[in-house]
Amino acid sequence: MKRLLGIASFFFPLLAVAQHTVELNTGWTFRQERLQNWHPATVPGTVHTDLMALGSIADPFYGLNERTVQWIDKEDWLYDNHFSITAEQQQCSHRELTFYGLDTYAEVWLNDSLILKADNMFRTWHADISHLTHVGDNHLRVRLNSPIRIDLPKWQQFPNHYHASSDQSENGGLLDRRLSPFIRKAPYHYGWDWGPRIVTLGIWRPVVFSAWDRLTIRDVFVEQTEVNRKRADVQHHVTIEADRDMTATVIVTDSATQQRLATQTVTLHRGTNHVTLPYTIRNPRLWWTNGLGEPHLYTLLTTVENTTVNTQSSIKVGLRSLQLHREPDPDGNGESFYFTLNGEKLFMKGANYIPCDVFLPRVSDSVYQRTIADAVAVNMNMLRVWGGGVYEDDRFYKLCDENGILVWQDFMFACSMYPASGSFLDNIRQEAIDNVRRLRNHPCLALWCGNNEVQDAWFSWGWKRQSEQLGHADRLWAEYKELFFRTLPQVVEQYAPHTPYLPSSPFATYEGRSQLTRGDYHYWEVWHGRKPIREYNKVRARFFSEYGMQSFPELSTIKRFAPDPSDWDISSDVMMAHQRGGTHANQLIESYLRTEYGRPQGFDTLLYVGQLMQGDAMKTAVEAHRRDKGYCWGSLLWQINDCWPVASWSTRDYYGRWKAAHYMVRPAMADILVSPIQTEDSILHLFIVNDRLAPVSGQLTVEVYTSAERRLTLTRRVKVGANSSADVWQSPTAQLLAQAGVSPEQAIIHAEFQPDEAGSRAYSNNYILVYPKDLEQQPAHLTIAVNGNSVTVSTDRYARGIYLSLDGDDSHHFSDNFFDLLPGQQRTVTLTTTLSPSEVKHKMRVKSLGSRVD
Repeated sequence: MKRLLGIASFFFPLLAVAQHTVELNTGWTFRQERLQNWHPATVPGTVHTDLMALGSIADPFYGLNERTVQWIDKEDWLYDNHFSITAEQQQCSHRELTFYGLDTYAEVWLNDSLILKADNMFRTWHADISHLTHVGDNHLRVRLNSPIRIDLPKWQQFPNHYHASSDQSENGGLLDRRLSPFIRKAPYHYGWDWGPRIVTLGIWRPVVFSAWDRLTIRDVFVEQTEVNRKRADVQHHVTIEADRDMTATVIVTDSATQQRLATQTVTLHRGTNHVTLPYTIRNPRLWWTNGLGEPHLYTLLTTVENTTVNTQSSIKVGLRSLQLHREPDPDGNGESFYFTLNGEKLFMKGANYIPCDVFLPRVSDSVYQRTIADAVAVNMNMLRVWGGGVYEDDRFYKLCDENGILVWQDFMFACSMYPASGSFLDNIRQEAIDNVRRLRNHPCLALWCGNNEVQDAWFSWGWKRQSEQLGHADRLWAEYKELFFRTLPQVVEQYAPHTPYLPSSPFATYEGRSQLTRGDYHYWEVWHGRKPIREYNKVRARFFSEYGMQSFPELSTIKRFAPDPSDWDISSDVMMAHQRGGTHANQLIESYLRTEYGRPQGFDTLLYVGQLMQGDAMKTAVEAHRRDKGYCWGSLLWQINDCWPVASWSTRDYYGRWKAAHYMVRPAMADILVSPIQTEDSILHLFIVNDRLAPVSGQLTVEVYTSAERRLTLTRRVKVGANSSADVWQSPTAQLLAQAGVSPEQAIIHAEFQPDEAGSRAYSNNYILVYPKDLEQQPAHLTIAVNGNSVTVSTDRYARGIYLSLDGDDSHHFSDNFFDLLPGQQRTVTLTTTLSPSEVKHKMRVKSLGSRVD
């Protein structure tokens, strides 16, 4: 048992104001209820990770081990703890236990008295234990009930009524009995097309004992009613619980300057009191997203004091105005969908985010830090917390606040219909209140969305028709509307009144499927629809909130779960266990590879070329969406991370290793984008997209190369308006190629824009007119020079997709990778590694399409 320092601020910000706050995180034991032996346990944790630590089960991520742990969710488990209460703590008039996360059906006893029953993984559970504790040893026991045993009767009452397309019930030995809609638990634990079926149980977030006298601050909400560059008008709402009538003074202070922003003397009554202090901050330092400015945070201190008590709460906020605009087009054929930040239109560049692990308690500070840093590093400004995972830990949102990353926040509903009535609906409503209140002060929180793809599935995936045939469509649709059109928006309006709400994603209208001309859109015709990658250049939507292309992780990641070379075949049992899209997904990868690159020879080459292809696809999509800026205002690729080592759509694998796509979207998401594109009328256009809030002028250079030499150079002065996309140069492709004396199969078009401002870097891009496999390319000779932590790559001819790695070293990172070099070019990248320079030289490996290394 240790003194709680920062953990309370992550999960329930205001318990830290209690006179005594202790996290119960040591001394836990656990056992399978029907067995007798107790074993050491970790809290926060899960049954699976405790069993792994004990050696009772093997790592479920390794090989085919997932199959061997399916029995765990069908058992009940007990967790036990003894903690000591001092005489000083016992003298406090109020003593409480708070469970910040119980997964999922649980009963809790203190000193043999039942103090709470839990049935929602996403809620915070409080118990008043003032009448049950005593000085010295106190006994706490938690019973975690099998979710399978509890939910199976619910399914049997409504067999096959509630669609759950991603629930891998067969892998859990349940045949077609998909139970996930009946429980408020992370849906992805039941399996997804990128994740295993591992249905966890556990005390997954901290358990905290607290004690207080007279009063405590329960909540602070900093409501920003109007914010601009001149002033920020704030309603500072404080919820205070008092155990007697008293007079107190409430003070709000800016911690950085010690300026008192507001003071109010109030009469508190026994019970819950709500106090609002209005104030204005003149000429505020505004919070901006990554790339636009500083994400400044104010630290506001709330103090409640009188002659006998003084209690405080500290909270960080970013002052900003953020709005979602949905305005009809003048012709009536569509509707805009864009955000403004501090009055400026903002193109959203980013990705979808899933939980970083199946076993959530082992997501460390460093994993969160690296994930957000990797988003910042490639110029993202938004992450969508997808609705099949969890409402993330406060550490995640804190990092987004600090780094200027906006969060599109789904409620935790995805790809399922739900029995949203009675006590289940009441449970959901409290879940929503808990999390909206917890997250509403974060400046990163941009939008609440009701669910992922449920409405589109109802209208477009055949769910409505199937339900009509079975006779329960009216009931299911009524429950849907009650949950997503009434209950959830009411919670958002009441507890975060200035935050936009969207019922579903994608979403266009209240009684229909998604549309390209309005709302957000999930574009999967490339991949699921088998359309070519170039189709990204043709499709237009207002806001792309999902799209993607699969790839395998690199070989060093595969070796972690499949070290035996006999498994290094994408159709092996082990590889298929880590390809949750099944044979169909592998066939799609191979089909796209044959079209774009030809069939790679060898397993390692297939991994490498597959990643290049994914990178090409994501680069193509991001550029197309940004060229259409003004009509389209968002591009969120699927997805930035994985929850285990797997073939997936991620741009970073489970271990945080950047795939080619993560490197390749960095220039595509830069503040200035240079983007060549040939249209169907055989005209080559060159767009410059400017995300800066001021116009930019400079010199544009267009060059035509073969793989051996430069053939043509053209220059032009150009100017692009603030926050806009401009088609700044056009040429008939045939005319350009004739000037250069090359064929389409030989041409490599290089475009570069050098802004006039002193010290500005150049922005460049390469473009080819044919599939990569059809490009006439002479073999390049690459030269590698290692100097300390710098690696310089030189080439005599065009080198495509240069990939650097260190053989056998899992912890290195190159500042750039999977890059192209034109004839005679060189590039120096920075290497982060613990290896010595001599080891680096020995372990350095280089790949490039059609090249050899000297």
